[in-house]
Amino acid sequence: MAHDVAIVGAGAWGTALAVHLIERSAQKPSVTLWTRSSDHAKALAGMRQNERYLAGVTLPSTLSITSNMADAARAATLIVATPAGALSEIVDALAAANARAPLAWLSKGFVEAETLPAGVGLAHQVIAPRWPLPVGVISGPSFAEEVARGHPTALVAAATDARFAAQLADLVRGETLRSYDSEDIAGVEVGGAIKNVLAIAAGLSDGLRFGHNARAALITRGLAETARLSAALGGDATTLMGLAGLGDLVLTCTGDLSRNRRVGLALAAGESLPAILAALGHVAEGVTAARAAMRLARHHRIDMPITEAVHRVLYEGLPVRSAVESLLAREPKSEAA
Repeated sequence: MAHDVAIVGAGAWGTALAVHLIERSAQKPSVTLWTRSSDHAKALAGMRQNERYLAGVTLPSTLSITSNMADAARAATLIVATPAGALSEIVDALAAANARAPLAWLSKGFVEAETLPAGVGLAHQVIAPRWPLPVGVISGPSFAEEVARGHPTALVAAATDARFAAQLADLVRGETLRSYDSEDIAGVEVGGAIKNVLAIAAGLSDGLRFGHNARAALITRGLAETARLSAALGGDATTLMGLAGLGDLVLTCTGDLSRNRRVGLALAAGESLPAILAALGHVAEGVTAARAAMRLARHHRIDMPITEAVHRVLYEGLPVRSAVESLLAREPKSEAA
């Protein structure tokens, strides 16, 4: 893989990965960071900090910053670091700029697609058919701030092509970051998407002071319903025992840096969803993922009670306490069911 990477999206995670690749990765590639706004690009280049999304982290002097998509499109490896909802638009823009390189993303969510039966699907289901080269995803338990500051982290890379998955894992591997490759792109993507919904549920429970036992139950049963959806979408259950499943789920359900958990905490405190999202300043992928996951669950006739409870709180006005209590009142069944 040529040492020439473009990261498309200058939010917290895109910026953090750019810093890591330059300062700590084994390959030490040249990196271009693309941002949509020319004003943001000028601010990043002038201050060498991303004050809005990753304050306090100095950007390496060798990091190239641009708002011109053509600059990013020339790279040998493309990594999109936008929310899942913007992924299709960015891929179209890269194609229009004549990009011809393997493409990966950091997004953890679902993508709208009229061509799919449920009208929504995993990113690779939507992007792979329209991209001429392999596509993949980098996932796992990774708060952007900790990656940028060089705290120990482990990630997994999966792709539509086994060689590209291995290349992605090699690309991000470095002093403080272990990485693994996987052939199960469906399982990796499902784990990354649903853990955000479950983190909202954990925040709801914690906000009501239901305790550590309740949170552990939500994590465990949440992993079970994630596995059901993964199987329906072609994923391997063992993937969810790894970094993109259990690892990321535990992090986002317990870590104070988790935006989705903070959404749940704020909802439990009585704040409105629009006010919460406005104050957050970042995208909480679990909010849109909950709606998409319910569409998929209904299409595939899968029981996802925790996801459904979160969806009802977010979109149907169900009181937080009623949502959590409804989960506790469900009919008993075998744990394996």
